[in-house]
Amino acid sequence: MKILGIDFGCVLEPLSNAQFPEKDCLLSLISKILGYSIVAASTIVKVPQISKILRHKSVRGLSVLAFELEVIGYTIALAYCLHKGLPFSAFGEYAFLLIQAIILVAIIYYYSRPVGTITWIKALLYCAVAPTVLAGQVNPVLFEALYASQHAIFLCARIPQIWANFSNKSTGQLSAVTFFMNFAGSIVRVFTSIQEKAPVTVLLGSLIGMMTNGTIMTQIALYHKPSAKKEKVR
Repeated sequence: MKILGIDFGCVLEPLSNAQFPEKDCLLSLISKILGYSIVAASTIVKVPQISKILRHKSVRGLSVLAFELEVIGYTIALAYCLHKGLPFSAFGEYAFLLIQAIILVAIIYYYSRPVGTITWIKALLYCAVAPTVLAGQVNPVLFEALYASQHAIFLCARIPQIWANFSNKSTGQLSAVTFFMNFAGSIVRVFTSIQEKAPVTVLLGSLIGMMTNGTIMTQIALYHKPSAKKEKVR
């Protein structure tokens, strides 16, 4: 019995005969379920960050460059996984993360007004190039080079934010919920990448995500300032 490409038969049949399922079957099933769980969670992972900015009407402490690089990184990662024909459970979150990342950058631009000419040029350039990359209309050698650079892009996307947090001894308007979900998702994706026999470059990206998101999570915990207690009305 298969649902969304997940074979439950190799588990249900042994259980119906009072036997324990085979290890390979069980690990594959767990990997698929976790993979789709990440995809499902990715539909809302950046919503807490977007909500926090809109609620406070501020982008204090946020690195614009970090979020711009995220958009580029997600675009390359999604295009590469589509090109390689990986199962949706192994990369589906990139589609939802890309959409949310674009919305997030647009909101950051809005609250960082006035928007300069260079910012408009960057936005228009992305709109011109991204469809070609996502359609896979890129030389295969260049595609591999782009994906290899994608890891450096994600690393560079986190470094400005990590440095800003360290310099300010504050994480500003960063959402702890969003980065916790990113961190947890990276850990799970390491496991699913191994199980799905994804290319080493895909696994490397998950490991980088785990380390950088873990660093920011640590900073959020270290630099968290408890809200001042309201003075009691006498």
